[in-house]
Amino acid sequence: MEEKVLLRLTDITKKFPGVLALDKINLEIRKGEVHGLVGENGAGKSTIIKVITGAHYPDMGEMYFDGRQIGRLSPHESMSIGIACVYQELNQVPYMTVAENIYLGREKFREKNLGILDREAMKRNSEQVLKTLGLDIDASVEAGLLGVGKQQMVEIARAVQADAKLIIMDEPTASLSAKEAIELLRIVKHLREQGVSVIYISHRLDEVKEVCDRITILRDGKTIETADVKDVSIDDMVSKMVGRGISQKYPKVKAPPGREMLRVEHLTRRGVFYDISFTLYAGEVLGFAGLVGAGRTETVRAVTGADPFDSGKIFVEGREVHIRNPRDSINAGIAFLTEDRKGQGLILIQDIEFNSTLVNLKHYISSLFLKLEQSKADAERMVRELRTRTPSVHTPTRNLSGGNQQKVVIAKWLLSKAKIFIIDEPTRGIDVGAKVEVYNLINRLTSEGAAVIMISSEMDECIGMSDRIIVMHEGRVTRELTGEAVTQENVMYAASGIDAN
Repeated sequence: MEEKVLLRLTDITKKFPGVLALDKINLEIRKGEVHGLVGENGAGKSTIIKVITGAHYPDMGEMYFDGRQIGRLSPHESMSIGIACVYQELNQVPYMTVAENIYLGREKFREKNLGILDREAMKRNSEQVLKTLGLDIDASVEAGLLGVGKQQMVEIARAVQADAKLIIMDEPTASLSAKEAIELLRIVKHLREQGVSVIYISHRLDEVKEVCDRITILRDGKTIETADVKDVSIDDMVSKMVGRGISQKYPKVKAPPGREMLRVEHLTRRGVFYDISFTLYAGEVLGFAGLVGAGRTETVRAVTGADPFDSGKIFVEGREVHIRNPRDSINAGIAFLTEDRKGQGLILIQDIEFNSTLVNLKHYISSLFLKLEQSKADAERMVRELRTRTPSVHTPTRNLSGGNQQKVVIAKWLLSKAKIFIIDEPTRGIDVGAKVEVYNLINRLTSEGAAVIMISSEMDECIGMSDRIIVMHEGRVTRELTGEAVTQENVMYAASGIDAN
């Protein structure tokens, strides 16, 4: 068996100030296998990636790669021995061609002393790699002009071109459509057939079951179990990841519907969405379902003033409001929790206190001075109430796991005194245990009389947490589902435009 092992981590330990990130982790990756790595946010997955790729050096333990013990690695040395990583946040230069991105850092030169690139050779070789992977991508096009799915494939092509023996994929399908995800899984299986090892990190456990040979489950920086995927059910994975059984995947608590909170009439933005009308009531969760590109996010961005619209009316608590920018939306009591919490929901270099109090900053200003004690007290109260895992409110939000970052975004809007919460992809990129906590926070909002719009690309989530569902297709509402009509079949039919007239 030893000759079949490509990577072995033995008792790897990594400490940060106040945090034991990895506690004697053991991990073994065989040659030509797809190995799933799963665990809650904060379980240690990201730290393991950084140890393997040379971004972090472990405090204790040993690492072996291809039969050789490895000492202190740098990222460049990690790549040189055959380790590549496809990160959730893509690492590409958008204004460079696909071929130039594939060869980034390993450029071919016609005259190296003069710095003259051999662009034809790079293009020719890139086209061959893309063809080998079965990808229909033009190597001469600018990478920034490609969709997210194809950009992800270019990252994989870069790793293959570099003759990587081990490719780490960190949440590779988190931002992909269903069709793109199927294509990516096909490529993962192709890599296995070519003898390449893959570490596959994902919160989508059905994908892990489909594509992985073995799985390692992490919890609180420890290795809980390594097993053949066929021997572990998804329920077993969840239980071992969170250290407790989850009796309800979607713990929906129904609240009695109250007064009208938001009414949208005939909202239109030509070329994007058309004649959108709906009503939202206090105490309810109104789900928005549809395929990628259906216009759900664009619709709510118009409602919140993030994007313009051409015609239509918006009413809050029965009164027409004129929303032309996000500040108008905030003043009307509408909170928008964007799907891009890192890029648009948080200022990552700032701490929890700053982000939590940012929207309601005027509340903490007295004359020319900030009420720092009150600001800190409110942020600490939100940390306690939302059970945010952090050493203090002065921790930069970039250091938090995805689930805890989402809690800071929610805290920001709770402190704003908003009454209407629009949440776009509330659990994207966060683990199973953190998802349940987010669902319970949604229950808390509705129980306190707030009204919630939830956009979700996970159909089970949308059905499990919504009181009603608006289904969109190509910029139009195709159906509103309530009660027994809320089924996967009905949602899919409407999302595919079959119910559209």
